[in-house]
Order: sequence, then structure tokens, then C-alpha cells
Amino acid sequence: MTNSETKNFSQNVSSSYHLEDRCKCNKNTCANTCNVPKLRFKGYNDEWVEKRIEKVLKIKHGKDQKAIENNDGIYPILATSGEIGRSNTFLWDKPCVLIGRKGTINKPQYMDTPFWTVDTLFYSDVFQNNNAKYLYYLFNTINWKKYDESTGVPSLSAKTIERIKIKISNNLREQEKIASFLTLIDKKIEKQKELVELLKKYKRGLFSAIFSQKLKFKDDNGNDYPAWEEKRLGDICKIVGGGTPDTNNVKYWGDDINWFTPTEIIKKYADSSNRKISRLGLLKSSAKILPIGTVLLTTRATLGEMSILSIEATTNQGFQSLIPVKDEASSEFIYYCQPIIKHFCYKYANGSTFLEISKQTLAKLKLMIPNKDEQNKISDFLSKFDNKIQQEECILSNLKTYKKGLLQQMFI
Repeated sequence: MTNSETKNFSQNVSSSYHLEDRCKCNKNTCANTCNVPKLRFKGYNDEWVEKRIEKVLKIKHGKDQKAIENNDGIYPILATSGEIGRSNTFLWDKPCVLIGRKGTINKPQYMDTPFWTVDTLFYSDVFQNNNAKYLYYLFNTINWKKYDESTGVPSLSAKTIERIKIKISNNLREQEKIASFLTLIDKKIEKQKELVELLKKYKRGLFSAIFSQKLKFKDDNGNDYPAWEEKRLGDICKIVGGGTPDTNNVKYWGDDINWFTPTEIIKKYADSSNRKISRLGLLKSSAKILPIGTVLLTTRATLGEMSILSIEATTNQGFQSLIPVKDEASSEFIYYCQPIIKHFCYKYANGSTFLEISKQTLAKLKLMIPNKDEQNKISDFLSKFDNKIQQEECILSNLKTYKKGLLQQMFI
């Protein structure tokens, strides 16, 4: 499914459900005065009404699960994070919305099968003439953190929840249609999630087959490549640490040299940092200019995350960056060695405050390395697979954005 197909999907489901742009209010006043959602199904014209949540459901408390836990149980035990165990006893068996009492209070859950819930997670008794799935979607538009009653761990009380005012359709059929429509979108999102996870799992299998040499590549003439050789990371890469200029000296900051921190290593190519340092800051710290193609490797607290520099840049001391030695290794191949390198980092890192692996230890990592031509063939193959995963992740992101927009426009 391409991005254009995602757009067509959204248009088709909207038209097949006869979803129309109904609200014509002034955008500056609509949020406070309008009793009609912006998007609405054809045939429904009554204004929505304002009610307290206590008029549509009763908040009920979860219970301790210790006495009823059973690893082979048929019913889920739920907490704010989702399922945490199993039981042969259920606490509730009707469709309902669940809301966090303590901890994660901003992620309502929906259940329509029997379950048990612990005391950090409220469940609800939905009153007649109200659709529980509709209320679940409506509750996903509420800013629950606004009602947080604690200065520490986020908390809500049953009374607070029940007194929150909502605008709601009094027409059960409209509620059911909205719930059915949004459930269709959720199913599409879940299928896309499953596809992304399947591709990632398949990639892990490919990696294992390639680096165990069960899956072998041939050269352009159909011949086998030379045997792989065992080499130390320090022999195929120059390992370079980072540094941080004095944060109190403004002259060291805000100029034109990119300066990366471990939290920014989230994608394959690193092309821009959140902060920059000056030439003076570079001179007055242990930070070093790293060339394009350097593989950034996080080695303090956050271990084993990697990106390839597509610009010249520096890093803080949370890195031991890898500059491949010419004719020994390519940046792309070293990047695809990440699972091996990450495992080594966690195995040999030490520290009481946070884990860290030194340059000297990292240099001793032994890798089986093919020649440069085979490295490039392996990297090209895995890169194409990465591009496919990225495309599917983009579609997933678009579907989530589409759903978010629907929630904003189908509720008041």
C-alpha cells in the first residue's frame, strides 16, 4: 500500500460511510459554542448535548490480582500498561472503557470480553442507550492530564472522572456508526503494524543468515567471494571519542558545527543535530570533527545505538565513533553489524552510575569480515530491505495521523 493508496483508502471509507463536512462555524468560536461535530454521517442532524460522564457510565474500581493469578488462565489481568497476567476468574464481562487511576492516566482502553483489572485501572459500567466503543473513542479526545490530582505519580479519582463534562450524541445509532467507522480504521492500522513487525522480524532472520554465512552472496560473474576473515574492530575502524564544551560559556555554542548527543541517534543517517558548537568550543573541548561516513556509536548509558554521518559533525562524550579504515570496511557494513556490536557493548560495559564501554575494550571486538565488494553487496541488499520497512512505517504513520484528524473532527 503506497502513500497515494493510503490517501485513496481514507477517501473511500469516508465516502462509503457518507461522512460529510457539517460544521460551518467560525473557527475562532466553534470550540466553545458548537454542538455539531465538523464531520458527521449523513442522516444525523440533531445537536449533541453536554453531559457529565456520570450520566453515561459508572466508574468502578479494580482489585488486587494476587489471589486469582494463574499463568494458564483464560482471562486477561489488565493494568494501565495493558495485560500483566492471566486468570480463570473475571471481574467484568460487559463492553466497557477502562481509565488509568494511577500512573498512565491518559490512555483509555476498551474491552468487550471478560477481564480482571487491578486497582490502578478503573473500569466502567456503561449505561443503557450508550455505546461503550463510542465512549472509548470519545475518551481518547479528552486531555486527562488536565485532571491530574497529584504532584507526583499522575492520579485520577472516580469522582473527578464522573464530573468531567463531555458533548455527546444522544442517538445510539449514530454512536454505533461512529464506533464502527473508527474500528475499521483501527483494524487497518493494526494490519499495517503487523506488516511492519513481520518485515522487521524477517530482516532479523536475514541478518542471522547472512552473518552466520548460511546465506551467501556471489560476485557479478556468479563466483563465490573469498572466505570471511576475523578482524578486530580497532583494526578496521579508527575509534574516536567525543566531548562537551563548557555549557556556561556562550562563546562555545550556537555556531555552525553540528554536535550530537545519544538521544538524537534514532535513524540510519544523521544529518542535523539539535545543538551546535563554535570553532572556539571545538578547540576548548575534547570534541573532534568527524568526517562524512563516520558511524556514530553510543557507548555511555545508552549503548549500541548507531547512525551514519551524512555531514561533518562532532559528538559529546557519550560516543565512541567509528571511522572505517579505507579498503578494510565500509560505513554501511559496519552499520549493519549493529546487533553484534550492541551485544558486545552490553556484555562488556561496566559502571555503577551508568554503563559505559571504553575505547580500548571496544577495539577488541572480533568480527568476521568479508572483502569490500561483498560488504557492499550485503549492505545494498539490507539497505533495500530497510527502505521497504521505512515505506511501510510511513504508511503506518499516515494512517495514525488520519485517525487523529478524524478524532478531532468527529467529536466536539
